Amino acid sequence: MAAMNSVAERRADFPVLTQTVHGKPLVYLDTGASAQKPRAVLEAMQSFYEREYANIHRGVHELSARATERYETVRGDVRRFLNAAHADEIVFTHGATEAINLVAQGWGRTFLKAGDEVLVTQLEHHANIVPWQLLQQQTGITLRVVPITPDGDVLIADVAAALSPRTKLVAVAHVSNALGTVLPVAAIAEMAHEAGALILIDGCQAASHMSVDVQALGADFYVFAGHKLYGPTGIGVLYGRRDILNAMPPYQGGGDMIESVRFSGTTFREPPYRFEAGTPPIVEVIGLGAALAYVNAIGLDNIARHEDLLLRYATEKLSAIEGLRIIGTAPRKAGIVSFVMANIHPHDIGTILDRHGIAIRAGHHCAQPVMEALGLPATARASFGLYNTTADIDALAAAVIRARELFA
Repeated sequence: MAAMNSVAERRADFPVLTQTVHGKPLVYLDTGASAQKPRAVLEAMQSFYEREYANIHRGVHELSARATERYETVRGDVRRFLNAAHADEIVFTHGATEAINLVAQGWGRTFLKAGDEVLVTQLEHHANIVPWQLLQQQTGITLRVVPITPDGDVLIADVAAALSPRTKLVAVAHVSNALGTVLPVAAIAEMAHEAGALILIDGCQAASHMSVDVQALGADFYVFAGHKLYGPTGIGVLYGRRDILNAMPPYQGGGDMIESVRFSGTTFREPPYRFEAGTPPIVEVIGLGAALAYVNAIGLDNIARHEDLLLRYATEKLSAIEGLRIIGTAPRKAGIVSFVMANIHPHDIGTILDRHGIAIRAGHHCAQPVMEALGLPATARASFGLYNTTADIDALAAAVIRARELFA
């Protein structure tokens, strides 16, 4: 397995990082929003468009056969990446948000009724809140919320207290996009199952930062997005246990998800194809496959160690800055540092840093309930990827100090 002994070599794989912004070398610290793409991904997608592109599953000609084989090969790659038991447990969607909505509408509207409960935490991204609110309006279910602690953590005892015989699904983030908190999802899954509930894990911020084993975690559903895993936008993955997917009706109709269509009635294909209506994101799947090969060659464990070093370095460096307060200090964290500064709005911090060539995110990070719980309008957020270095963090700290001086 390749080691992360030369981050410089890895940075050279990302063409975007060679540019300057406002006359300064680009320092990209917004991987939590979307990761940059290595040349291997860009070239794989370009080559597919140039030499192999065709629609899949339908044509008898050579290009269609080759495209279908490439597409289904990636499904197997994802199965191995997540350690799913079967390739037909992997559903390709247009993003993680669509994957969660698929579960809400396909599974939730079929099996939940008024009075049933879906349990989420206060730490969730909007994409793991709004679909359940929509389901609540449609079916009369109850949405229960586990609070977060002042340091941005979720306590097992609070999850246990919120579970009840009416709980049918627990939907939680593996890693918080706003604070970087790593939730004890395996323990939560065990508790959910003991209560008779299923668990959906939002793995968008986890899949690119650590090894994921859906069987070891006890996940019934697991979702992630390709664009946060150094792949393209427009591609997401839903893992669902085979027995659960087999019991679910389709979420959308048309195209490749049908077995036969008559005006007297339609029959549907078996999963996963039942859930992949219309022309799928074929080229994006090819890009996802290249991204998986790229991170696998480096090793998720190596990436996790590298980003943990960056997190510790950034925490120490930023904590030493007068007037800066780190938001989210849970004992288990991934490569995200959110912070606020006295008398400076996070949007102003982000704007000043941009003039220094440093890209961070400022705002509520699609996690307004988190901000409300912590009594904040927004935070500035630096998030790390496999291409970041301690020099990037030094540049961040220097620019933050400059921002403080400007507002002094």
